[in-house]
Amino acid sequence: MEDNVIGKMKIDCPVCGGKNTAISITQTHEVAYFGEVVESLVQCDKCGFRHSDVMCVEQKDPAKHSLEISKESLSSRVVRSQTSTVSLPELGIKVEPGPKSEGYISNVEGVLIRFKEATERALKMFQDELSQKNGTNLLNNIEKVLNGEMKTLLLIEDPFGQSKIMDIHAKSEPLTEEELKNLKTGYVVIDENNE
Repeated sequence: MEDNVIGKMKIDCPVCGGKNTAISITQTHEVAYFGEVVESLVQCDKCGFRHSDVMCVEQKDPAKHSLEISKESLSSRVVRSQTSTVSLPELGIKVEPGPKSEGYISNVEGVLIRFKEATERALKMFQDELSQKNGTNLLNNIEKVLNGEMKTLLLIEDPFGQSKIMDIHAKSEPLTEEELKNLKTGYVVIDENNE
C-alpha cells in the first residue's frame, strides 16, 4: 500500500475548542486489488478526540464480502466504507452505519478489537443481568476468535461497493435487491415525490 499525504495542518479542536491542538491529515492510499482511497484523520492532543474516515475514489457496484476468520486471516487487510454494515452474524453482533459512522482501513484483528471495545462499552452502560451475561459471552467468543480457538464469519455489506476484505479466501458477490432494501447507509434520503 502506497501512501501520499495531500494535506497536513494544525487546527482548532472541534470538540474542546483548543487553539491549534488538533492535527488534520488527509492522504491517499493505493490499495492493491482495490484502487485509490482517500483517508482523513483529525486528532486532538489536548482532549483525545479522534475522527477518521475513508472514502473510495472509484464507484463500484453494491457488494457483500465475507471471510471465515481463522488465526491465519487475522492480518488480512479490511477496507470499510462509512456506509457499510459490518457483522459477525454467527456471534450475533452487527455495526450499521449512522450519521457519525467512520470508514477505516484495518485488518481482521483490528475489526475484532473494534467489536470487543464496543461490547465492553455496552457492558458499562447496560447493568441488567441478561445484558451482562450476553455481553460477557460475546467477549469470550471474540477472545476465542482472536486467539485462533474459534472460527467465525466476518461479513461486510456495502450498498456503494467501496469496502473490501483482501484475503485469497474472501468471497465477494453482488447484493440482491432485497438485501439492498434492508441495508442502512447512514445517509438521509429525501423523496421529493412522496407527499
